[in-house]
Amino acid sequence: MIYGAGMLESGITFDYGQLVLDCEFARMIKHTIEGVPVNDETLAIDPIKEVGPGGDYLMHEHTFKHMRSQSKPELIDRKMRGTWEKAGAMSAYDRAMEKVRYILENHKPEKLSDDVLAKIRSIVVETEKQMGI
Repeated sequence: MIYGAGMLESGITFDYGQLVLDCEFARMIKHTIEGVPVNDETLAIDPIKEVGPGGDYLMHEHTFKHMRSQSKPELIDRKMRGTWEKAGAMSAYDRAMEKVRYILENHKPEKLSDDVLAKIRSIVVETEKQMGI
């Protein structure tokens, strides 16, 4: 469990951009702890035999097929500095804030079912009783 997604200053401040970044970090951590599959395909046994020592593995079809499967960051930019600067040098936080604005403008949440609404209401009523409200 990750505690404090989006929180800054020991929870005194909440930041939507930080929340979106924290979600990206959580996805990356989850991907890592799920482990890396180890089999003939992921180990590239056939391409290694085909290309041989000193060969060009980067241009092999197998590399292109699998190169994005290990990590899929949405907000972290891994371009070379010069390319990143020419593209506007946007920070990960700035990209996160773009995503925040998009979500706030476009997200249409699904309506909660009557069962879920009733459960939430019962929790509120019980808590109010316990607190004497």
